[in-house]
Amino acid sequence: MAATTPARPVAGAGTAALTLLAPVSWGTTYVVVAALLPPGRPPLVAALRVLPAALLLLAVVVLRHGPAAAGGGARAWLREVPASLASFGLFFPLLTVAVYRLPGGVAAAVGGLQPLLVLALSGALDRRRPRTADLAVGVVAAVGVGLVVVHPGAGLDPVGVLAAVAANVSFCAGVVLAGRTSSGADPVLVTARRLALSTVVLVPLALVVEGAPPVLDAGALVGVAWLGLGATGVAFVLWFRGIPRLPVAAPPLLGIAAPVTGVVLGVTLRGEVLSAVQVGGFVLSVAAIAYGALLPGRRESSLVISDTEDVRPLKKGPSRLVKVFTSA
Repeated sequence: MAATTPARPVAGAGTAALTLLAPVSWGTTYVVVAALLPPGRPPLVAALRVLPAALLLLAVVVLRHGPAAAGGGARAWLREVPASLASFGLFFPLLTVAVYRLPGGVAAAVGGLQPLLVLALSGALDRRRPRTADLAVGVVAAVGVGLVVVHPGAGLDPVGVLAAVAANVSFCAGVVLAGRTSSGADPVLVTARRLALSTVVLVPLALVVEGAPPVLDAGALVGVAWLGLGATGVAFVLWFRGIPRLPVAAPPLLGIAAPVTGVVLGVTLRGEVLSAVQVGGFVLSVAAIAYGALLPGRRESSLVISDTEDVRPLKKGPSRLVKVFTSA
């Protein structure tokens, strides 16, 4: 008798709505950093984001599994170092540079490069050959990003554009590297370790590069609390709680809410203006990602679409790991 795949639990609208809060919160990153946090301090902003999130997730792990689980031994921590540096240690400072220099909607739209980047990095690092359909989705999404950032008249800061692209390359490298180390592990525990390791790097970096942190006003404290506890710590818990309960196509579709939120908040709260070409490019990129999520056989696909990893076991057989991320 042929083996069958256990059905995923059926989740209600409440689970989907709670899970949706995670990418929506990630989409607020751009406006919160630009409006509330100290300008010109990327390492500091990144450190202030990861430190409370790491403490919160480690506390969740201790409550769920006990203190021993949060430790796990030096080897368990060391194997997370490469993915930690890529996913958070480099990603958050680079993303902050992009947010300082670009309209939030544009910085969010650059995340449309992620499907193509992951396919390229998976091919280079793991020798995975992408399906033609997945490659087409990645190319179309990248074309949409190109219409947003490089068309004549965009007038965007080139350093900001390079930082946004580099941030997405770093994050996607972290996604690919994570597939080598975290198979079968509790994703909340893994993410807590990566955030904690990033804190060990980012806090000294901020002190060396930028000196003593400034006194934070009330607005900055609210921004730090929101990004660290809300849009990182709580958001990851909601995401990892909901993903196993939702259909396989749900994560990338929900993940689209992150860039959409970034664009909407940038336009409505910051007065950002996108040209018709930029709007068209953004819509094209989002539509391509949504289409890729609904492709037949997506469970076996190497396409990675949407900031955190999904929880599906990594196997060498047909049911290869499908991860999703959404730039936070």
